Amino acid sequence: MFQPHPSEKLNSLFSARPFQGASPDASRFLFVGLDANYAPDIEDSPAFASIVDYHEDGVAFWRQHDVHHPFLLRSYSGDGRRYHQNFSKIGFTSRDAHRVCFTELLHVPTVGRSDLQVEDLHMPHLDALNLLITSGERRHVFLSAGVARLMRGSGRFPWLRRGTASTQPLPVLHLAGATTVYQHLHFSNYGKFQERMTGEATAIAALARE
Repeated sequence: MFQPHPSEKLNSLFSARPFQGASPDASRFLFVGLDANYAPDIEDSPAFASIVDYHEDGVAFWRQHDVHHPFLLRSYSGDGRRYHQNFSKIGFTSRDAHRVCFTELLHVPTVGRSDLQVEDLHMPHLDALNLLITSGERRHVFLSAGVARLMRGSGRFPWLRRGTASTQPLPVLHLAGATTVYQHLHFSNYGKFQERMTGEATAIAALARE
């Protein structure tokens, strides 16, 4: 279950562009999450204008502010910063903005704590994601364990079998032409997971240099 965000503006932005950063079709690094979660009063945040700018054109936002997400701006003080701080450790810069895309399994913004079930997902949105991954274009796709679990449960990704390859530090879940699908730790992890996350960040950075 999930609670849709009450902001008409956020919902309008997601309806027009159900992704963040570069267009999924143009991306070379695609990070798939569960849902895009915002505080209920996000429109009152000093950073809301920047959040709107980001959703309207994530590539331009990154190049203008030299950070990939508005949660990293000084004007933002809510939740979600750790996720993007950990992502920043990969070392992508604004020169990579046109290559990096974030998308979620849920196509609408949420508020509060979500416990997503297959029934919550929009199948046409999943089918578009499946088509993108199986097109075989040169692309690196990253799924957390929770994302992979829901994708399997949806039945829309028959290629995503249970179990992972033993390759480390980024287990490979699937190969389709020049597309590689990896499993990684969710970027909000910390503490005992830090060493593994550092290894994964280093491995993703090496892919970015290829």
